[in-house]
Order: sequence, then C-alpha cells, then structure tokens
Amino acid sequence: MGINTTSSILMIRPVSFRFNEETAVNNYYQNKPEEEAQEDIQTKALEEFDDFVDKLTTAGVEVVVVNDTLKPETPDSIFPNNWVSFHHDGTIGVYPMFAENRRLERREEIFDILEERGFEITQEIHLTDFEHVEKYLEGTGSLILDRENKIAYAALSERTNSDVLLAFREQFGFRIADFVANQSVNGERLPIYHTNVMMCLGDEFAVICLDAIDDMEDRDAVIETLEESDKEIIEITEEQVGQFAGNMLQVENQEGEKMMVMSSTAYNSLDQSQIDRILAYNKEIIHSSLNTIETLGGGSARCMMAEIFLPKS
Repeated sequence: MGINTTSSILMIRPVSFRFNEETAVNNYYQNKPEEEAQEDIQTKALEEFDDFVDKLTTAGVEVVVVNDTLKPETPDSIFPNNWVSFHHDGTIGVYPMFAENRRLERREEIFDILEERGFEITQEIHLTDFEHVEKYLEGTGSLILDRENKIAYAALSERTNSDVLLAFREQFGFRIADFVANQSVNGERLPIYHTNVMMCLGDEFAVICLDAIDDMEDRDAVIETLEESDKEIIEITEEQVGQFAGNMLQVENQEGEKMMVMSSTAYNSLDQSQIDRILAYNKEIIHSSLNTIETLGGGSARCMMAEIFLPKS
C-alpha cells in the first residue's frame, strides 16, 4: 500500500438502485429515466457492478464487497466514498450528507466486517452533527486527499461547506486548498456538486478540469499547490467532465503496480495524448461500462470505491 494509493477498496453491492430525487436537486449529472421498470434498472446496475468488481479483482485489487440491505431503502448506497474515509493510522472519518435518505447508508456493521478481514480500526471521527445546521462534507466526493503532503483539495458547494472543512482540518490535520468549480447548466454557471467529478489525484499527477475554476486567483492557487507538490497536471475539458473523465481513481494491485480506474464512458472521452500521459504513471487503465449507474446516479467509477488505507494485521 502506498501513501496515496491502496490495493484495498470497499464497494457496496446494490439491492434497490434507482434515480434519487433528493440528490438530483444539485447533481446535474443525474438523468431521470424513461418509463422503465425498477426491476430492470436494478438488474442493469447489478450487472455493471459485478462486471466492474470482476475487472478489479482480476487485476489484483482486493475488493471488500458488502451487500446493501433492502431496509432502509438507500438508492445511492453504491457510492460509499461519500459517507466514509479510511486512514493509515486506523482512523475512520464519517461525514455529514446533504440528502436525508443518503444518511441511512452509514452502517456500523461495515466496520465490523472490515475488522473481520484483518483491518485495524483505532478511532472513529464523526462530523455528522453538522447535519443539524445543514452543513455538509461528503467524504472523498467533496475531498481530494493528497495524503502524502496532507493537502485536501475541495470545490465549495452545497455539499462541501467551508465550516465543515475547518473541522476536518482540525480533526485530520490536512491543509485545505479550497476553490469554486462551476459547470454550465441552462446557460448558468453553477457549482459542481462534488470535487471528484472534476479532479483526480495520483501519486505523481493530477487529472483536473482547470476551466471549471472560473476565478483566476483560485485557478492559479490550485496550479501552484499541485506544482509545489510535484504533480504533473493533466488537463481535461468541461465536456469530458460531463463524460465522468474527472471521476477516476489510481489504485494498486497486490504487487504494488499502479493502475488507473474509470468508466468506459470516461475512457472513450479521452484523446490519445491524455491516455498516454496517464499510462506514463500506470501499468494499465481499467475501465468498465457503468452507463446505468452514471445516468441515473450521477456518479461513476471513483464514487463507487471507498479506499481502505487502514493498517492490516
């Protein structure tokens, strides 16, 4: 396990995946389905999930799969990285969620399952009280963590609140590099709901849509911080962000070889020069079709993987 990359991830196998009206109010990547039976939607999502897990495990990544439960109903449980983060010192972070039905995804028994798999947990830090004052920070959806340099990149939005960022800084000891990232929606520039839609951080590089950062001072500050951290900046366009090209994750296999993970939609949006630059830092690119999950859920490959950096006995 590296400092910024891990070979172990948590994924939640869905039982009732569907379009979530509560999150759609500010996730503009969600699309309400045509008249389609819920059973068909769940079947397609499950096929995509299982194919994705199979590709990861075949590549040598340890995937801890936990089945979702029918009760309570949690249509977005397939995106666990929004409510939990796992850290090298055995700390678990638990985060305040914007949508009320997403708060039901937080399940303590998942931590028991991880301990049964040999992972060591020393403490839990809960920031969930901020929900009482309607302030949110949705895990590694809101936070792009440079664990080596202790920097947390964060695009401010309804789901990424500056007060909760300060609490995160105090509890976890990360320097905050915050900014506003926008997208065009019906002719308006509106905040992107999660940082990990437009930015991905690898050991030696960053994939980022700089054009989404309209304020030039913010943009220059992000560039400076990345360059000071010796990260090569690989730019993507706003159109590619709409194809989930920012929603990638660098992982390792059990031999410590680095790999980049994304959806097939994201991969197919990249040009050859971008692919070549990513491959310069990775053994391979793993991509899988996640069309149903992306279309209805408004999230992609990175959102489905909660990295496990916990020490292992």
